[in-house]
Amino acid sequence: MRQAFMLESRNVCLSHREICLGVLRLTVVLLLCVYSVLNVQAQNSKLSDYDIKAAYLFNFGRFVEWPSGGESSNGGSFTFCILGHDPFGQNLDHMLVGRTINSKAITVKRIATPQESSGCQILFLDTTEQGKLNKIIEALDDEAVLTVSDIPEFSKHGGMIQFVEKENRVRFEVNLEATQRAGLTLSSDLLKVATAVMRQPR
Repeated sequence: MRQAFMLESRNVCLSHREICLGVLRLTVVLLLCVYSVLNVQAQNSKLSDYDIKAAYLFNFGRFVEWPSGGESSNGGSFTFCILGHDPFGQNLDHMLVGRTINSKAITVKRIATPQESSGCQILFLDTTEQGKLNKIIEALDDEAVLTVSDIPEFSKHGGMIQFVEKENRVRFEVNLEATQRAGLTLSSDLLKVATAVMRQPR
């Protein structure tokens, strides 16, 4: 999987070698981060898409800066929240045991409504919430919470990071306008490996 990813990056950038090598390095670094989190769980077990998405969620926390003094930055822990059905099961909890982000211990919280998202740094919306998506995005409009989902067209409806499948691999696209509106700062390293970045219109 990692080799295919590297070959894809090389093929895209043959005419801009220096830029290409920089993007390629960033891609490899992010992928290595994902694989290190997964710890390649028992070598004889096959990783599911949601194992990979869970690892991406952890790394999003490392590549995003929350506003100081914001509602989502309070408390002594870094909190991942899941709204709706939990597709990760206990895998996400097990994967994050003992890990920290910004020197904060990580907790995982399941919530039933967007109003319960206070204190969440990252909020994953399950596809079961698709019918309520517009109301959820509206309810979170004033919250400094990074919203992530694999709901189709999530980023086009105001979601911040959407998981997408590209050539049978889990990738992601970013709605930069939505993150900026919430006061979140995404690392340029993260943006360079996104499949698409929706920027604020001029």
